[in-house]
Amino acid sequence: MTGSLPRIAFLRQVPLNDAVQPTLPPYRLTTQTEVLIGRDPCCHILLDSDTYGRVSRQHAKVCPIPTSVLGWQVCDLNSSNGTYVNGRRLQGCRSLQSGDRIMLAQDGPQFVFEWQSSTPYAVSEAPYAASSVNPRSTDYSQSFNQSRSADDITLSQLFPILSTGRDLTRKAYLVPAIFTVAFVVSMFFAVGNTIFFNVLLATYIAGAAYYFVYQLCGKRKPWWILVSAALVSVLVLTSPLLNVFLFVFRDLLPGAVPQKQVDVSFPVLLMQMFFGAGLMEELLKALPVLLAYGIGTLLRSPYREIIGVWEPLDGILLGTASAVGFTLLETLGQYVPSIVSDTTLQAGEGAGELAGLQLLIPRILGSIAGHMAYSGYLGYFIGLSVLKPAKRWRILGIGYLTSASLHALWNATGILSFLVLAVVGVLSYAFLAAAILKARALSPTRSQNFATRFSRLS
Repeated sequence: MTGSLPRIAFLRQVPLNDAVQPTLPPYRLTTQTEVLIGRDPCCHILLDSDTYGRVSRQHAKVCPIPTSVLGWQVCDLNSSNGTYVNGRRLQGCRSLQSGDRIMLAQDGPQFVFEWQSSTPYAVSEAPYAASSVNPRSTDYSQSFNQSRSADDITLSQLFPILSTGRDLTRKAYLVPAIFTVAFVVSMFFAVGNTIFFNVLLATYIAGAAYYFVYQLCGKRKPWWILVSAALVSVLVLTSPLLNVFLFVFRDLLPGAVPQKQVDVSFPVLLMQMFFGAGLMEELLKALPVLLAYGIGTLLRSPYREIIGVWEPLDGILLGTASAVGFTLLETLGQYVPSIVSDTTLQAGEGAGELAGLQLLIPRILGSIAGHMAYSGYLGYFIGLSVLKPAKRWRILGIGYLTSASLHALWNATGILSFLVLAVVGVLSYAFLAAAILKARALSPTRSQNFATRFSRLS
């Protein structure tokens, strides 16, 4: 607004009755710019993602009406959960009158549009993300219009840990930091014990990879359920049931995995890997997911939702957890001992231990684009089949064949080139990431889930 205008328009956030988070300061509107509201850092009014999870990244905008000198309107920007004006859902744009209440999503943050002949208190014209008052700060509990000297300092500013509270665990990754410190201390004690050292390192790397997937999924699942899925996968691989799978997929079906010294063409190798690795191992890793679903059907709410599989996110979380157990056992029980033994015979014990360590790290890290990707992708389809039981077998069939095909491609393309192998790995991760994003959109508990964006705008 220019100084010649008798009235100034601004938005004022309305504090909720049960709000524990402070509201933003009043925001002055100008005729030169439109005001974006949402969780995207580029928005003029930036809302915290943890507090307002149902608000879209760019949810709504308030802008001057092109045909009116003093008129303002609010427009919904195709938000996921809608924009409401005075309790009625907005379709497109609507002109604003003084006192109109704008709500982003049901029970979301609310703003009042007001006219004032002069500003009774200071208002902001700059984007909140760049202003001196940061809405994400834990020191924002003081009122915006509280008269305080710029040189005053509070006890919470001198000792920040006294005021952070639950934010330490919710926003500062305190729990992962605790596990990291415990891991580092354990590593010091493991020096000289190769087996213990390798187990610690593999477990930590696998846990970090899984934590990345867990944050990307954005749904809370008890840790003991996820650990149980990994343990069930280990138990299956060490039980007589493994021999049944080997007989069916590698003896009855054309899935006999060739020895290293046997030369086969790529099409033959791909077929063998499809049956002997893809179909067999993906079904093995899916058993904990199917077991969790079966147990869930026998329980009452809320335990059936906590333990069982009722949506794609459940399937992805349990499937990737099962893959962690599979990867750890396969790497520590098969691949690492094999290369250590072969290298020791040729170059001595020290070279064998180094070769084992060099193999362990990429195999565990690569599980996020390998076993975790295939199993998580199949888990998505298991959860989707629960949401859409009428199409269950078609859904499960497509998911099983796709995950097995990705697995077979990874195993077979190694004979072609490392570049092709890398492309297949990226493709596998892309399939998993796409399934996670779709599962988040389909989740019946979407409003209660948390969402993490791993990007430079996070």
